[in-house]
Amino acid sequence: MEKFQAAVVLGGVGDALGYRKGRWEGCTSGAQIQQELSALGGLGSLKLDPENWPLSDGVLMHMTTAEALVTDYWCLEDLYRELVRLYVEAMVSLQGRRPDPNTVESCIHLKPDNYLLAWHTPFNEKGSGFGAATKAMCVGMRYWQPERLDTLVEVSIEAGRMTHHHPIGFLGSLCTALFASYAVQGKPVVSWGRGLMKVISKAEEYCRKTIRHMAEYQEKWFYFEAKWQFYLEERGIEEEGQNNPLFPDRYEAEEMDKVYKRWSSEGKPGRRGHDAPMIAYDALLAAGSDWGELCKRAMFHGGESSATGLVAGCLYGLLYGLSKVPPGLYQNLDKRERLEALGEKLFQAAAAEK
Repeated sequence: MEKFQAAVVLGGVGDALGYRKGRWEGCTSGAQIQQELSALGGLGSLKLDPENWPLSDGVLMHMTTAEALVTDYWCLEDLYRELVRLYVEAMVSLQGRRPDPNTVESCIHLKPDNYLLAWHTPFNEKGSGFGAATKAMCVGMRYWQPERLDTLVEVSIEAGRMTHHHPIGFLGSLCTALFASYAVQGKPVVSWGRGLMKVISKAEEYCRKTIRHMAEYQEKWFYFEAKWQFYLEERGIEEEGQNNPLFPDRYEAEEMDKVYKRWSSEGKPGRRGHDAPMIAYDALLAAGSDWGELCKRAMFHGGESSATGLVAGCLYGLLYGLSKVPPGLYQNLDKRERLEALGEKLFQAAAAEK
């Protein structure tokens, strides 16, 4: 249970660090962020509090998703109706936190009062953003057991489609949910990317079964897969048995920003559903249990650092817990008690098989 709590809390820490009240989230230079961090006394001397280091809209949507997952629903349709109700309500609490425009736009199409079609949003050409990926780790925590993979696939896709009805968006939520389940199972991190490539075919099968928008999906679906295939080849871990990822010898902030830009779709690292999880995954792969190294790679780079920080922090918590994280980063964290309570409830809900 401690690791579930650590995951939800460290997701918040990673988000707050990468966000820095909007100042670092919009910064395009990792070197500049790391210089400013140095001027603040470095990572170890930071004390996060709600006033100066608030959580961004990404964590609030992750919490909202988790809140639905820990309710006592009878079937998945009931869960989806609860998600719809909570997402629509959440739009009010996100005011003042610069919410992701895709999320706001899609929530207009959610229909809490329509029993049959509550969660059916239209295909959205602009719905490829990171917001579906950053709210779905809790789905993997709720359905982490290998025999529940089909449920994980379905719930992550449906929750993703509600706000990001675009394959690059909702396959991002499948990706972070799957990685969270792998973390709980104790699978080696180096094997996660290969696992994703296999599970994508299950996702395609599920989408065909629901007969929704497969024609519009095709090209975008291919893009998501191709980007991940390219990434795994670049790190030399695309085949079974390739377990030593290749990293450049020199990998300072400027080089890192260049690499992340190359993975992105419009030169803004972490903005989309494919590269926000990719940057977080790459950081975990390189850092191991070294929290400071993880932060350098996932929270302090140019681009959407709150999104990549949220995913990386959450997955790190599931793998390693809190023991190597400076207490000042989480002791007075914004909404800490609520985050811990959700971690505990997710653990209990996952253990109580229905």
